[in-house]
Amino acid sequence: MEDKFTYEIIGLAMKVHTVLGRGLLERAYLSALERELIKAGHRVERQKAYPLVYEGEVLEERAYVADLVVDDRIILELKTVNKLIDEHKFQLLTYLKLAGIETGLLINFNAPSLRNGVRRVSLSDRKSELVTDEAA
Repeated sequence: MEDKFTYEIIGLAMKVHTVLGRGLLERAYLSALERELIKAGHRVERQKAYPLVYEGEVLEERAYVADLVVDDRIILELKTVNKLIDEHKFQLLTYLKLAGIETGLLINFNAPSLRNGVRRVSLSDRKSELVTDEAA
């Protein structure tokens, strides 16, 4: 069931990538993907904020901001970068932990083909938490 859900979202992201192409600002892809998700019948929260809590006290209300939360089941973090790096994955893992959501998609709209620009990140997948540094 979850694979079908993420597959649908990836398909919508691919549509956006095909229509808009590469080279735009992140907010352009954010707006277009939000529109496609809503058209497909999903409930979408844009720029969902999570607080920074330190020793039980909220220090900042909007310390962490996830790009899109879809149906309270998946977080989408959009990028327009040359290459996805571990810091992007860790950013998404932080949002997943704060939201109590298991799965997220890291989507790089600057990739020549979106097939190579999507990474699934899961709290239960130990590989998601590992840094792979081949130079070490």
